[in-house]
Amino acid sequence: MKIIIVGAGEVGFHIAQRLSEENQDVILIDKDPAKITRIEENLDVQALLGSGTSPETLKASGIREAKMLVAATDSDEANLIACLLAKNLNPYLVKIARVRSKEYLSEKELFGKELLGIDRIINAGAEMVETIRSLMMVPGASDVIDFVDGKVKLIGITIRPESPIAGRQLQSFKGVEGKMLVGAIVRGEKVLIPRGEDSIQGKDLVYLVLRADELPQQIHFLGIEDKEVRRVFIVGAGETGSALAAALDETGMHVKLIERDARRCEVLAERLKKVVVIHGNGADKALLEEENIHNADFLVALTGEEESNILISLLAKGMGVKKTITRVSKFSYIPLVSAIGIDTVVSPRLSAVRATLQYIRRGKIMSVAPLKGEHAEAIEAEALETSDIVNVPLSEVKFPKGALVGAVVRGDEIIIPRGDTIVRPKDRLLVLALQKVVPKLEKLLTVKVDYF
Repeated sequence: MKIIIVGAGEVGFHIAQRLSEENQDVILIDKDPAKITRIEENLDVQALLGSGTSPETLKASGIREAKMLVAATDSDEANLIACLLAKNLNPYLVKIARVRSKEYLSEKELFGKELLGIDRIINAGAEMVETIRSLMMVPGASDVIDFVDGKVKLIGITIRPESPIAGRQLQSFKGVEGKMLVGAIVRGEKVLIPRGEDSIQGKDLVYLVLRADELPQQIHFLGIEDKEVRRVFIVGAGETGSALAAALDETGMHVKLIERDARRCEVLAERLKKVVVIHGNGADKALLEEENIHNADFLVALTGEEESNILISLLAKGMGVKKTITRVSKFSYIPLVSAIGIDTVVSPRLSAVRATLQYIRRGKIMSVAPLKGEHAEAIEAEALETSDIVNVPLSEVKFPKGALVGAVVRGDEIIIPRGDTIVRPKDRLLVLALQKVVPKLEKLLTVKVDYF
């Protein structure tokens, strides 16, 4: 598939890197020679010096033969203009645009087929707020991903060495069949899509598939602490920090928002009803002590400087905060931070990768979520009548090793599957798969060999 990416910043670079690993035909456009040089030196993709808002540059990139355009610059206006031009040059193109302005986002008709025809809007700030709120709903989790409108949850939990389930084989868990399924195990840098004979070890990050309404019972079964979150600190009142504070303002939580910009503090203090706004430096130990940081359930570090976010989170953990959530934009930092004691990382870039993967996967795909380390994916798809997965027991389906069905949704019924479960056409599926077996899985989700 030919894919054009406009913008070679962190978002564009990482999307290009991920697509290059899948042997997609990628062309990356940027008007900054330094960024083009970085692309040419590090990625096996085509790099084109120019502007994504230039019709001539888009034509030179091969826009008329492309299947998708991802507009991922730091400018909303540039992204929207690139999509408008692309629509006129290639009406059949799938278009994904990064948009942050609330003013633009409120004009829904702007993105419709009649004007821009954008297929997916990426608003990383809003998605991060929802991710953080989901994590607060499950305090013991390091990752929470919703599927099928929140009816199915994929929960990532780090297993403590002293946990009663550490060292046990999956097939030894009795009483949870049909209620919960271990979909993936992350052990160091390795991702395992497990079978019954595999064991859970201490320090494993285990991804569990379960129904949303079964969450409290299964968390209790696993011995995971499930205390209500009452005290939250937010450091950084930028776009995401302010949006999170506003979202928590109507809850029963005691929220304190720390911001260095005095004027910003004044504006937010007038706007927010219950959130306490504090003018100060979130890395100031004396300030944190004065505000009783040791009593906090969560500290969320959302400043625009990721090094500061990491430092603030480590400081807060050392002072007694139960859990930290840290904003990190640079992908190269993400694998490192958990090793130094950071609980959970949120990244404004990952939503762009998820949106792009959804449109390059074959089959009828609703969403794609890369798991920790991005060596595996959780894919939400519709079972097609033309695929080999339907109308036979799952135990008889020739799944590639490294893939499994975690949930089947049929109308209002949510099935945590077993070997005798039969998938019907139009069922919604949550499938977990190692990245290397995704091409084989795509074939399984599309057309039967004998269909034609």
